[in-house]
Order: sequence, then structure tokens, then C-alpha cells
Amino acid sequence: MEEILTVFEASKYCKVSPKTIINWIDAGHIKAYKTVGGHRRINKADLESFMAKQGIPIPDKGPDEGRKRILVVDDDPIIVETIVQALEEDQYDYEVISASDGFEAGIQVSHFRPHLLILDIMMPDIKGYEVCRKIKSDKETKDTKIIVLSAYLDEEKFKMMKENGADICFSKPLPLPQLKDEVARLLGLIE
Repeated sequence: MEEILTVFEASKYCKVSPKTIINWIDAGHIKAYKTVGGHRRINKADLESFMAKQGIPIPDKGPDEGRKRILVVDDDPIIVETIVQALEEDQYDYEVISASDGFEAGIQVSHFRPHLLILDIMMPDIKGYEVCRKIKSDKETKDTKIIVLSAYLDEEKFKMMKENGADICFSKPLPLPQLKDEVARLLGLIE
């Protein structure tokens, strides 16, 4: 039999606020229906499908600790697709998910717990320095490796990003073979 959840139950299950669940429903990310009284209800299987797709750990089904988790944050879908595909096809069998804005990235960092973050810092709602500093200053995420990408940064700004916690900075267009090597090196998979 299907298990049906209220918005509150779904929020506890995902470890997010009820408002976040409502936003995901309204954006069409999670299927839901309304009761006669106007209350949203979510099929647990639909919620778990969304959670798996987004890399949100499902209770009693924690992340696969054997695989390295990578979060790619960029608002350009072509760049995201290129990076995700290159990393998913890599010999190291990474678990790769993406986020297209700062809000989504924040959710993914707290739920997906990436080992490495690839971050385009020239996005409308992201202040790259703040993201790096916040990740590196939080005891839960301080060991997360950060690779910064930007088409507009000079050496001085790259230096500033590194001072705020970025491990490596790359200019776009993207050197994919070099990026893949740096990802493997930062994750301790090669020397």
C-alpha cells in the first residue's frame, strides 16, 4: 500500500523546512495532490524518487560511503552537463549531482555532503568568497574540497578565492582533462 505524507512529515523526512517542500511542489519537482480541505499530500515513493535524483540522503539509505560525492554548481546547463558527464564517465565512479543556483547549492551541500564542490562563482546569487569561507569555516563541511571556475577572474581575484578556502581556481573555457586530474588528486585518488 502507498504511504502518503503530509508536507510536515515530508519536511522531517528530507530534513528541510515545510516551506521548502511547498516550494518544490509548486515548482513541479515533487508530485503532490490536494485534499478536499486544500492540504497537500505526497506519495512517499514520489518523494524518495525526487530525493534520490537530487542526492538527498534517504533515511536508512544513507549515501554510499564507498563513492566520492561531487557537487557541480553552475547556472549554465551546457557547462554542468559537460562536467557531470565527464566525471560520471571517469574511472573512479564518482557520484555527481548539480545545482543551478546558490539556494539549491546550499541545500545540496547540507544533504548530499559532497567531498568536492566545483563552483562557478560568477552566478547572480552567489558570492564565491562567502561560499568558500562558509564551507571551510563549518566543522561539518570544512574538509570539502573546492574548485572554483570563472571566465572573469584575474590572478588577484584567484588569490583572494584561495585565501577564502578555494583549493584550486580555473579559468573558463574549461580544461576538462586537467579538471579531471585535479578532482582525482584533491580526492586523494592519485598523487
